[in-house]
Amino acid sequence: MSTEPDAFLGGSLKLRQPPRGAHRAGTDAVLLARLLVPEPGSTLYDLGAATGAVGLAAARLSEVDRVVLVERDPDLVALARENASANGLDDRVAVIEADILAPGAQRRDAGLVPESADLVLTNPPFFEEGAHRPSPDPGKAAAHTFAPGGLDLWLRTCADLLRPGGRLGLIHRADALPACLGALRGRFGDCAVRPVYGRAGRPAIRVLIAAVKGSRAPFRLLPPLVLQDETGRFTPEAEALHRGTPWPPP
Repeated sequence: MSTEPDAFLGGSLKLRQPPRGAHRAGTDAVLLARLLVPEPGSTLYDLGAATGAVGLAAARLSEVDRVVLVERDPDLVALARENASANGLDDRVAVIEADILAPGAQRRDAGLVPESADLVLTNPPFFEEGAHRPSPDPGKAAAHTFAPGGLDLWLRTCADLLRPGGRLGLIHRADALPACLGALRGRFGDCAVRPVYGRAGRPAIRVLIAAVKGSRAPFRLLPPLVLQDETGRFTPEAEALHRGTPWPPP
């Protein structure tokens, strides 16, 4: 376990995380937390929350009324609770230990109430079993790997928790975009995709996807986000996102 907390959002959020080599929050969590702005007074769920980086960042940056962090690993659940308290956010943050892929009755017994979320943010596992070489760290392997069909089940749970017209935000590998859109079809519309590039001129490494439950609005492809310039430094937009400052500047 890391002894010193990591600084996020320019130091306004401090997170204790597992040791290096394990599954740890970083740029993906920042990008997801900044993808959509919660409405004041709304309820936000962070599914697959790990140590709570995404949900806690959203709570720090917005006037969201309630944040629910959902994680199945009991060690990460304990860290998420500790992080919420250490950042003075536990009055608005609940942490639920639950398996997102469990049957609906089990999820409800754990406290996941259908149609109770206005906004769901999620970073699903990136790989199906047998499609990659898993990490030797058991926690990291579990965080990165689904059973076959897991993505569809994961996004089905997202839809179950969202109110009609509720918004979904997710981040995934760029090459998983077709699978993501397939799993969203029939449940979500108004899908807006923003490709994320490590550097200009290279293939995209991530996609940020926003969608609305039950919407019939058409698909949109948004301008790209480039993280680094040719020197390897953050671009101005990436720097602002990581610091928790507005973009574009006011």
